[in-house]
Amino acid sequence: MALVQRAAPRLPELFGFAKRSLKSLRFPGESLDSSSSPTLAYGIHVFHCPDAVGIVAKLSESIASRGGNILAANVFVPENNHVFYSRSEFIFDPIKWTRSQMDEDFNKLSQIYSAMRSVVLVPDQDPKYKIGILASKQDHCLIDLLHQWQDGKLPVDIACVISNHERGPNTGVFRFLERHGIPYHYLHTTEENKREEEILELVQNTDFLVLARYMQILSGSFLNSYGKDVINIHHGLLPSFKGGKPAKQAFDAGVKLIGATTHFVTPELDSGPIIEQMVTRVSHRDNLQSFVQKSQNLEKLCLSRAIKSYCELRVLPYEDNKTVVF
Repeated sequence: MALVQRAAPRLPELFGFAKRSLKSLRFPGESLDSSSSPTLAYGIHVFHCPDAVGIVAKLSESIASRGGNILAANVFVPENNHVFYSRSEFIFDPIKWTRSQMDEDFNKLSQIYSAMRSVVLVPDQDPKYKIGILASKQDHCLIDLLHQWQDGKLPVDIACVISNHERGPNTGVFRFLERHGIPYHYLHTTEENKREEEILELVQNTDFLVLARYMQILSGSFLNSYGKDVINIHHGLLPSFKGGKPAKQAFDAGVKLIGATTHFVTPELDSGPIIEQMVTRVSHRDNLQSFVQKSQNLEKLCLSRAIKSYCELRVLPYEDNKTVVF
């Protein structure tokens, strides 16, 4: 099997956090402005292999020998771990360096260094990732993702929105989805029936899923059957408060710092690799309404930033349950 693979939606098996144990994580997704020349294209390459002398030089040579120019490069070599991570952004002439030749060149490097991961992405040539969004009653994360997608700030195609909360035809979300031709599916769930088989049927052609405050636990069976990555957002109220109305619990306790965490969903509840975390301060001047608003704003920003990082190939697996985020 070729180790070099294009980071296109048709290759979701590149990532596979959902169905893998924490011992065998795999990862991803930037999109820069390549307008410096109308003839140039922009590409990204990520590389993960055992550490060795000269890898950076060989990567640079591979790009430069085809007339490409590196715009930015990030390297991480953890101490005493003997592994190498890199993410390179480069511009190139797509006529002089064809995509098939690019794959061949990076594949040679993969073979030389026994790479665990070598992924190429050319945003102007590759289709966008196709995602499914799952949501419950709270709309703030869902609405934010829809607006960012509409404004071209979210580099994905939304295949569908699924919810266990019914939204009528007169609601803003329903009208937005209808106007843009995005299917909306309401699936009433119970403790006995989470409707997972129907969800699987609806999302079978997606590349990853986003839980935009979806208040249902996805089973290990669902994750294994889906076989691709699922990204989740939840509050990170500090100190943590469990159960119903966590924001009110935290407000009543007078906390001074609140947060949000975006992570991959694994069979271990809320234990998947973390992609993004954010915090903000609250004070005695906040009432419950402003407290909740700050928490929700943080969740929106944390989720959208994580999705962009994923799609821009900024996230790589590290050790059993960590991530390198360039």
